[in-house]
Amino acid sequence: MMQKLLTFMVAFCLLLGIAGCSEPYTGPPADLVITNAKIVTIDDENPRARAAAFKGEWIIGVTSNKDIEQYIEEGTTRVIDAEGRLVVPGFNDAHCHFGSIDPDYIDLRYITDPAIITQRVKEAVAKAQPGELISGGNWEHEMFYNKQWPTKELIDPISPNNPVVLSRADGHSCLVNSYVIKNSGITKDTPDPFGGEIQKDPVTGEPTGIFKESAKGLLKYGAIRIQRTPEEQEKRRAESWQAAFDMAKRLGVTSVQMPPGGNHEFYQDLLDKGELTMRVYIGGRLTANEQQLARFQEMEKKYPKSGNWVRFGYLKGFMDGTLGSGTAMFFEPFEDEPDKTGLPQMTYDELVERVVAADKAGLQIGIHAIGSKANNWILNAYQKAQEINGKRDSRHRSEHAQILIDDDIPRFAELGVIASMQPTHCITDKRFCEKRIGRERSRGAYAWRRLLKTGAKIAFGTDYSVEPLDPMEGLYAAVTRKDRLGEPGEGWFPDQKLNMEEAIRLYTLDSAYAEFMEDRKGMIKKGYLGDVVIVNQDLMTIDPDQIMKTKVDYTIVGGKVVYKREGAN
Repeated sequence: MMQKLLTFMVAFCLLLGIAGCSEPYTGPPADLVITNAKIVTIDDENPRARAAAFKGEWIIGVTSNKDIEQYIEEGTTRVIDAEGRLVVPGFNDAHCHFGSIDPDYIDLRYITDPAIITQRVKEAVAKAQPGELISGGNWEHEMFYNKQWPTKELIDPISPNNPVVLSRADGHSCLVNSYVIKNSGITKDTPDPFGGEIQKDPVTGEPTGIFKESAKGLLKYGAIRIQRTPEEQEKRRAESWQAAFDMAKRLGVTSVQMPPGGNHEFYQDLLDKGELTMRVYIGGRLTANEQQLARFQEMEKKYPKSGNWVRFGYLKGFMDGTLGSGTAMFFEPFEDEPDKTGLPQMTYDELVERVVAADKAGLQIGIHAIGSKANNWILNAYQKAQEINGKRDSRHRSEHAQILIDDDIPRFAELGVIASMQPTHCITDKRFCEKRIGRERSRGAYAWRRLLKTGAKIAFGTDYSVEPLDPMEGLYAAVTRKDRLGEPGEGWFPDQKLNMEEAIRLYTLDSAYAEFMEDRKGMIKKGYLGDVVIVNQDLMTIDPDQIMKTKVDYTIVGGKVVYKREGAN
């Protein structure tokens, strides 16, 4: 009779989705406890809970409000009453160009009138010294009312004595003024470099000021160095980095995975000082050079995958450009530029050589691939590496995997390749995707549902600063596939939409899988790292138009509260 009662109780608890029938806790009291919460754990064995306990940087209990009491000791345990709010794992941005925030950078995101470029550059020039570099970006010409590429004429009259460089939102094209063009020695007779384009006026042949892909490497700014005291430099540096970390905490981002550009020693120093508030996975550049690969292997030993905070990541390469800049690689020409099929950033033979060499060295690889041909090529290269080196748990990645042909979709699961995707790219690019490549090819764009059905792993991120770092924008994009301002209907190719729990999983557990951490990060589960966020709205039930209005009330990293929103209980 007792056995039947016990079996019934266990089944009842599982039905409720709580871990309320666990064995009594006899360890030391928790440092932190969250009670009265709606916890979406992303743990299939215990999908819902009401409370969680943390000791050190680990989760020691995920259970009911009643059972959590045994973890609490008055005067020792901090208790956060969630008051019914939603708690999810900390967001793990699987593709992020994280860095300090320059207070002088001209932000042109979401502008619709090119005249605003002139206005903001004029304001910056007024505060600058002659010869000082004026930098900015995030403009998107497809958002302009005329949908035309901007030209140097917008900025030449108000910046005769300063170099001006303004990056497109994707970072693959930039607008510069005549000061930069002249200083670079570029004329109408300068040829395009391999993998790049100097945009030229169709009538005069003169450079318009737009430089795409590798053509940006021709630019010489000729900027003066601003003289600051060492104290001023350090103060400016500290404030710029603090602004970046504050932004991440405010948005609930507890982990970032960065391609080359991050500094392991910098983050390790912050960790040693107890000042690091997010986990970082930083990679190197994809190469076939044996000496460089050996150095990367040493870096992986110094910052191993067994670590929890500062770790060496994947080797990053570029196969093509972007859809917005018209430089992504396709098998067929663009609909709006029938003389172009994109700009490869290396030959196929170079690609295979680098992939095979890096795979042989036992290193993870991630390659930027937007267009269908670029994705096809990198899948072929990964397959070639398996044939030559043997198959292993490599978890190589397509960074973006934006547009795929039908035959390549099942190959991600077959080859064990991760689709590292950014859902906000979908709602940004959908405005011009069909104009670029037509309706039929767009069926393979941001094909989340089709990939998941084959068993492929998808890791979500933002590509910040190409897109905002805010995970709420990504969640909105994943479940609606609609413009940020909202629109009627079911969204763009609505059969590829995800539900909210799936979207959160791709932003947490599956992102952890992409960096070999799914055994200890990405779930709210006993024995996992204590990275969680508490939000002020129930993402599981609110109307989609409320998702991007949702705020993070608490960000907890390693069992410590690193952010509390002003006014939050």
